Amino acid sequence: LKICREMIRTSLKVVAVLKEHLHVVRSLSVKHISALSGVRQFCSIDSHRNSMFKQYVEKKEMKSFMISSLTKVGADVSHADALADVLIDADYRGHYSHGLNRLDMYIRDFVTGICNVSGSPKVVKENIATALVDGNNLLGPVVGKFCIELAMEKADKCGISMVVAKNSNHYGIAGHYPLYAASKGFIGMSFTNTSPFVLPTHGKQPMYGTNPIAFVAPAEGSDNFALDMATTTVAVGKIELAERKGEKMPSSWAADKTGKETNNPSDALSGGALLPLGGMEITGGYKGYGLGCMVEILCGILADAAWGPNIRRWKDGTKKANLGQCFIAVKVDDFAPNFRSRLQMLLNTLRAEESIDPEMPVLVAGDPERKHMKLCDDLGGIPYHPNQIQYMFDIAERFQLQKPKVQMIK
Repeated sequence: LKICREMIRTSLKVVAVLKEHLHVVRSLSVKHISALSGVRQFCSIDSHRNSMFKQYVEKKEMKSFMISSLTKVGADVSHADALADVLIDADYRGHYSHGLNRLDMYIRDFVTGICNVSGSPKVVKENIATALVDGNNLLGPVVGKFCIELAMEKADKCGISMVVAKNSNHYGIAGHYPLYAASKGFIGMSFTNTSPFVLPTHGKQPMYGTNPIAFVAPAEGSDNFALDMATTTVAVGKIELAERKGEKMPSSWAADKTGKETNNPSDALSGGALLPLGGMEITGGYKGYGLGCMVEILCGILADAAWGPNIRRWKDGTKKANLGQCFIAVKVDDFAPNFRSRLQMLLNTLRAEESIDPEMPVLVAGDPERKHMKLCDDLGGIPYHPNQIQYMFDIAERFQLQKPKVQMIK
């Protein structure tokens, strides 16, 4: 009873603080909320004119540069093409932490010989609805493309399928693969384990990764429900991006090497750790911890890949990653009729709900990405922060490549 009373008193204090500061949060522009809490701003061309994003690069120009960078260090052209598609998709959808920002990591793994530059994934074991794939230590996007296509092929025959892979590498944004499945009429899901960077509830040392979950269901036309989330408050890449931009981050994202919350990205990346989705136990962090473990089981244990603290540390270029990944495809036509139209009604109903703030409408998973994609389409390319442009130029100079054409937002 004493413990319960203490928890109730603590909860009431949290509620009081939230109420006290609610008017401040509401008064912030979406741009400020994005800077302070990592919430993706709902982009418009005007917001980019007034922000640090004053330059853009055409998608085809960026893809050509990425392929040239990767083939320069020995990558097979088709493999480089698959990776470039995933990286550009990330930036196009507004997930800047997993796009151009990741290019140097893949280059490093090729230069050090940690990742194979050619070859094909192999099916080790399968039946009509399942398969175990050996990724042959290839680029994650090469393995991911192979697996999601195999999953769709099997689901088309038997309604639902699951394909897991071992000996894979970082595969980019988890949503890329189920988005492809949804474009073909399937519900798609994908999961991956990652380098240990997360404190388990009550723990002192990082024991598992950001372990993302992606689920995409097709509605009418090109609309969909597209959930793509880490099982931590943010992905590691967002902290790296904050460091590259010289920005502070919300202290609820991560802890330093002493286990204390920090708003300094460098502290988190130098011996620190991420917090699970929900943060501390009292705010539901144990739920994020549980979701992270679920992904670890589907990817590391089920696929016989590396798992938990046994996975190589982030940016460790001395040993293979051996990541595990899981892909699921569901043929919606094998279930209740009119799935797409019924899902569309659900999405429309949610979006039509009256918002507490007219400037921040009710959204569904995938809507922020759609806004960013429209921004890019209107611009004719993808806008980038000056530090990201310089990062790209540094890679070009290092490998004596032609720099992509950068255009100013007018």
